[in-house]
Amino acid sequence: MQKPAVTVMVKAARLAGAVMLRYIHRLDSLTVVEKARQDFASEVDAQAEAEAVKELRRAHPDYAVLAEEGGAKGKSSSVWVIDPIDGTSNYLRGNPHFCVSIALVEKGVPTHGVVYDPLRNELFTASRGSGATLNDKRIRCTQRPTLEGAMLVTGFPPRERARAPAQLDCMKLLLERAEDVRRTGSTALDLAWVACGRMDAYFEAGLKPWDIAAGMLLVRESGGHVCDYRGRSENLLDLTAKPAGVQIVAGNHKLAGELQAAIVDSGYAGAFGAG
Repeated sequence: MQKPAVTVMVKAARLAGAVMLRYIHRLDSLTVVEKARQDFASEVDAQAEAEAVKELRRAHPDYAVLAEEGGAKGKSSSVWVIDPIDGTSNYLRGNPHFCVSIALVEKGVPTHGVVYDPLRNELFTASRGSGATLNDKRIRCTQRPTLEGAMLVTGFPPRERARAPAQLDCMKLLLERAEDVRRTGSTALDLAWVACGRMDAYFEAGLKPWDIAAGMLLVRESGGHVCDYRGRSENLLDLTAKPAGVQIVAGNHKLAGELQAAIVDSGYAGAFGAG
């Protein structure tokens, strides 16, 4: 049975998704701004976020909000963490891989998460200790135990380009063993696909809380494991500071461990310092 908080989050995500779909056939007319180098946003991001925040605050006006476009608002141990369009660059080009991501983080821990793909009408939900679902059907990570034959997914965020040589060295090592490494452009949806078994594992650096809060809960509640490049699985979300971003590895417990070890062996983890 869906938790009350998830019901509210689902409604908010669907409202944000409706904004995206309303503009999908007139992308050329949108006003686009470059927030940082190769980091874009449009008026649709702002409108989608406003719709989601309004619905969430209607239900819980006392909760704080941390959203990609609007930033942090309010003070509470319960925080709505929102990415109105995860995969904005895809969306602006009509590339059909983007989503809405909403998580409720309580005392620094994601307790409920929703990832909504409006184009496919796919709704991923998770509550801590209650499992994860796709359109109300339970989902599980794949059980592939090793990198051999694995389908991996990653990203190359603009704020991590200085470490691109180390990442490419890591990719070379992984491609000697894995079936393939894909780059799709939406962290939250990538994590949801790991949770439902469409991808075996995911890794990326330079991630912000709104990128991963809902998706990491989906992976964990589908039987998977999430850690950083050094293998640490606790305190991956920092909602109060403004870090450069975190690195995460996600997949079933065996494969995530092997992928994390390979990242260390390749020297890529070392590019982030001793940590």
